[in-house]
Amino acid sequence: MAGANIDYALGRYEDAVLQALKNLQQSKIIQRIREHDYTVWKAKPDEISNRLGWLHAPADTLKQLPYIRQVIDPFISEGYKNCVLMGMGGSSLAAEVFAGILGRRTGHPDLQILDTTDPVTISRIAQGLDWEKTIFLVSSKSGTTLETVSLFNYFYNCALQKLGKLAGRNFLIITDPASPLEEQAARLSLRHVFLNDPDIGGRYSALSFTGLVPAAILGIDVKRLLKNAAASAEKEEGLFLQGDLNSSGSVLGAVLGTLAQKGRNKLTFFSPPSWMPFGGWLEQLIAESTGKEGNGILPLCAEPLQEPAVYSNDRLFVVFSTAGKAKSAKVSALVAAGHPVITVRLQNKFQLASQMFLWEMATAVAGHIMGINPFDQPDVEATKAITRRIIDLARRGKERLPEEAAPLAKEWSVNGSAAAQTPAEDLTAFLAGAKGKDYVCLQVYLSPTPQIDARLRQLCAAIREKYRIAVAIGYGPRYLHSTGQLHKGDAGQGLFLQLTADDLTDIAIPDLPGASGSTLTFGALKAAQAAGDRQALLELNRRVIRLHLGAAVSDNLLYIINLLH
Repeated sequence: MAGANIDYALGRYEDAVLQALKNLQQSKIIQRIREHDYTVWKAKPDEISNRLGWLHAPADTLKQLPYIRQVIDPFISEGYKNCVLMGMGGSSLAAEVFAGILGRRTGHPDLQILDTTDPVTISRIAQGLDWEKTIFLVSSKSGTTLETVSLFNYFYNCALQKLGKLAGRNFLIITDPASPLEEQAARLSLRHVFLNDPDIGGRYSALSFTGLVPAAILGIDVKRLLKNAAASAEKEEGLFLQGDLNSSGSVLGAVLGTLAQKGRNKLTFFSPPSWMPFGGWLEQLIAESTGKEGNGILPLCAEPLQEPAVYSNDRLFVVFSTAGKAKSAKVSALVAAGHPVITVRLQNKFQLASQMFLWEMATAVAGHIMGINPFDQPDVEATKAITRRIIDLARRGKERLPEEAAPLAKEWSVNGSAAAQTPAEDLTAFLAGAKGKDYVCLQVYLSPTPQIDARLRQLCAAIREKYRIAVAIGYGPRYLHSTGQLHKGDAGQGLFLQLTADDLTDIAIPDLPGASGSTLTFGALKAAQAAGDRQALLELNRRVIRLHLGAAVSDNLLYIINLLH
């Protein structure tokens, strides 16, 4: 099978996919999606009818480019050097991809993304800023996202101390109409508010103000991006409506959905270095859209390409290939071994927006085939509710925040597994419980550094090699807005290894922007988020173990790695 710039080697699954495509056509699914027909997915319109604005986002945002430029150009002419984007999940991931793949044009600000509550990271970024020449871009669809509001309160108060009454001129907001964040912006006289289409959900918002305002700040040719995406969307729709089964969005969606139903639900991406940042955005789109009602497609974006024997029969591979790149022998070996492989041929980096729209459509189609609503996130609220309860009780002095265990060398804090005699026995017993098509997920509540990142890669490799199992990894609380829905909504295939540590510093979070009172710190918030997600997983009978690494984080990670070897 083949489509526009996509090849499919599906082996024994090809007939099932062809039948799925015929079913899509007979039911006029693509046409009905374009017509905003919520019954494509569910009998009721809840969180569907008001989530389909992404279908026309490329064309709509193209019309808004003069307005975006009108707001952004003065910052460039005034010599702003940095932009700090505060946002979680879909509110920051597209911007991260645009920055990582397309980069920054000379004369435009650098982009730093804050999607964390880690006080060490927040302090490091704050200390390195030229406050007078920094744009603070605050992005939240609801205007109530806990992490984003906390970061905004902190950075606004810092700016107020350093810039006085001029602080507001450095702040831009992206949110939905009538959100609390819009109201705050008016009260504080912030420089500008971009009001996004409220019918676009967070993970489908890449080609709206959410992704393209930061892209414009970077000096990226947004017009070229959007024109490519709009043209691709129009072409794809035309192909399918004309009866051509090779339209990319429908075929790709049929493959994803059909193979997930056949047990090939570990979607493993291999990308050239220049396209690696795309994985983080794909991970959220696919995991949060499909991981519910006992279903789920788990994206794996950071594994090295290995020999076929390493992989179980739960994999579907996607290989992104740049122009002129020959097919690798390892990819050919995967096909020869009977693994299904999708090869996406990329002509240039400005295909990025077209690829985003393609994968959005494919995910929507896969959701139809899997019988789920790809636009809601029914299990995300569980962690949020428990976290809010922990924080609220702590603020009132009625409950202490979760105490961390002693450092790893002395004691492990274990949740959800039977006690064992030694740390080695405890960890190996937990991981040995993996079976069939299970996966391990590292939930990392550590301060990221190059050394820690390297240790985590070693740990993933050690688990993968010893237990021949898929291993995912995500920093908290970032993963809560990405794969967290799948962790709680899939069939319970995950084993969750939560890593915590001592915070080397802490920062008070202002209760309100412009006010001095504080009843919570970022360190306490991060601990509450880890505890809240752990409790939510345990209440759903998920398998969870927490390892507290104390202050010697790198050494204790190495200790775990050596245990596994």
